Amino acid sequence: MKSMLKPALKPMLKLLFLITSLFLSACSMSPIVKEIHYDDISFDTEKRKTIAPVIDSSTEFKIKVVTETIMGLGPNIDPEEARFVAREAVLYPRYLANQYKLIAPPNSHNVLVNSGRRSRGLCYHWAEDMTNHIVKGRTFKTLTLQRAVANQGRHFEHNVLTVAAKGKGIRDAYILDAWRNSSDLLVLQTREDPEYDWKKYTRRQYKSVPVAQTPVTQN
Repeated sequence: MKSMLKPALKPMLKLLFLITSLFLSACSMSPIVKEIHYDDISFDTEKRKTIAPVIDSSTEFKIKVVTETIMGLGPNIDPEEARFVAREAVLYPRYLANQYKLIAPPNSHNVLVNSGRRSRGLCYHWAEDMTNHIVKGRTFKTLTLQRAVANQGRHFEHNVLTVAAKGKGIRDAYILDAWRNSSDLLVLQTREDPEYDWKKYTRRQYKSVPVAQTPVTQN
């Protein structure tokens, strides 16, 4: 009887572990776990651009709103720079979601990463990969893009990419957060974020989480 029960209990124990992790986390948005996958989205490594042959009206509207938000950072913002950042900040996380084999809510995916069942998808992976793609190796004449961190080195640490007018700091920036809503970009003024007090990111080592090769092309 014991030998028959043990295999049957394993899936139940895994499910219990996942559900428990959700309730123990203050950042969990929902107890419902679902897979996140986007069709018809890819990445051109030569042009360093997210490829989406068909963009639906709601996504196009979101890109427009994010563009206008970035344009509102100052009177001299270049529309082309604003549009590029907005488009990639909205679309590229969808490509990353497929690369990460993402599940929602975000802390459910965190459990998979921290247990070795996924290689990437923690908040600092999102911030790192978005920075490598959108910022690294590019020159922006009217925008400052840099990483920000809240609670660095403490429980509930969170990392994001931010955008501000050229020369402005984190306090005058908007966060471009792809982790919090499981690849659905969240844009907030740093000073108006009800959950986090954002500071400029400083590099530190993360020893407890396995880090795979970043899927974006680095210069």
